[in-house]
Amino acid sequence: MKNTEELLKRLGVDIDAETLRLALTHRSYAYEHGGIPTNERLEFLGDSILGFSVTDTLYRDNPDLSEGELAKRRSAVVSTKALASVARQLNVGDYILLGQGEKLTNGKDKSSILADTTEALIGAVYLCHGMETARSMVMRLIGPLLHDAEALGAGTDWKTSIQEIAAARKLGDIEYRVTGSGPDHSRSFVAVLHIGGRAYGTGTGRSKKDAEQEAAADTCRLLREAGTLPVPGGSASPAGA
Repeated sequence: MKNTEELLKRLGVDIDAETLRLALTHRSYAYEHGGIPTNERLEFLGDSILGFSVTDTLYRDNPDLSEGELAKRRSAVVSTKALASVARQLNVGDYILLGQGEKLTNGKDKSSILADTTEALIGAVYLCHGMETARSMVMRLIGPLLHDAEALGAGTDWKTSIQEIAAARKLGDIEYRVTGSGPDHSRSFVAVLHIGGRAYGTGTGRSKKDAEQEAAADTCRLLREAGTLPVPGGSASPAGA
């Protein structure tokens, strides 16, 4: 495994070598090395700590926001997209232990793997130092996204948005064409969104649902750039209307 000293500096906290290695062990690597433990239990733990830390901060800092708006903002900053962006800033992908299949498909830059590993690292910090240190790291790394308009857009249900837009603009029927690849223990999916028989956005994910959601988000981006759709939360209007 690559020397992790630089990663720990970026995280701003120390993690013992054994726990850190576990946090960075993807199931594809474990499968190829005799079924050794993976980072999935740490991911489960980190997900809970992340969710609580973000929820608590949102609740305390936004006394005037409704439950629905709080939930939307939480969903945005703990999304795969948001966590993967943080992981890329930290260069987490360079340290993840991956199986050969994932290496060949650039698994170190897959959003789902990056997001899961980030949660595992949060879980590792909790085990080594307790809740306050883990929460402090979460807010130092994730907190800025609470004020990032683009990140908050990640909480949008893009599939529903595209359905509404296609219906309102009479663009035609929506169809997601999804293909899967890889072994059963490490499947990945690619989705292409077609509207009225025309191909629009594409998306990838560890599940068909995630791939379709990314394809819908990409389609929204393409339509917005073409002038047929505003930023999330606005009112859509066709170009030239």
